[in-house]
Amino acid sequence: MHREGAGGRSARRSCCIGPLTGAPMSADRLKRLLPLAVIAVVAVAGYVMFGDRLTFAALSENREALIAFRDENYALSVLAFIAAYTAIVGFSLPGATIATLTGGFLFGLFPGVFYNVAAASMGALIIFSAARLGLGERLAARMEASPGRIARLKAAIDKNVWSVLFLIRLTPVVPFFVANVVPALVNVRTGVFIVTTVFGIIPGALVYTSVGAGLGEVFERGGTPDLDVIFKPYILGPIIGLCALAVLPIFIRLARKEPIA
Repeated sequence: MHREGAGGRSARRSCCIGPLTGAPMSADRLKRLLPLAVIAVVAVAGYVMFGDRLTFAALSENREALIAFRDENYALSVLAFIAAYTAIVGFSLPGATIATLTGGFLFGLFPGVFYNVAAASMGALIIFSAARLGLGERLAARMEASPGRIARLKAAIDKNVWSVLFLIRLTPVVPFFVANVVPALVNVRTGVFIVTTVFGIIPGALVYTSVGAGLGEVFERGGTPDLDVIFKPYILGPIIGLCALAVLPIFIRLARKEPIA
């Protein structure tokens, strides 16, 4: 009878070797990382294939065909738009801003903003779930077990999670991808992530959907939309006010001299 050597038994016990630590990586660990790997591969392929296609110029060139399709197949147009926008966000493809403008252009401010928020939120959930499954639980456990500042940082985030998540959603300078991944890395609960994402992106979605709803006039005069409108005082002021409300619970704890880790 053939007997397997020690090397063969060792190979069966470990699927592969971790690239950094040299420690064995289990099949279960590989399965957890698979969604992140798929997103990374699709994102790279998307930038290569569509990086120069999902642009404002492309929207302008195809606007009549899009409007005609919407008028003939409204329900199908809504479903196709939401599916495409979800895929763009979920796989980190280029064109999320153009997709938001398209939602406003095709469906108006209302209900366009609802379609934009729904699609962006579902796409964000895809990235969050993949990162949380692959990295979040282990990384959060390591942060909690680490001595000193890292553990205190994790404790502070846990205690003020609603304020922190709303703040990173409302702040225009925080990239959308970062706002999806950071909560996963500290193992935020899925329900908290969904609520803060949906309500946190509404202000920005309203602004860009409104810009998209006015693209008809922009196309007619051959111009380009002002995507920096969100940084203008009459828009940025209310958003800063919402940011202040988001961190208000932290300031209240400080005023009461409560520990915030």
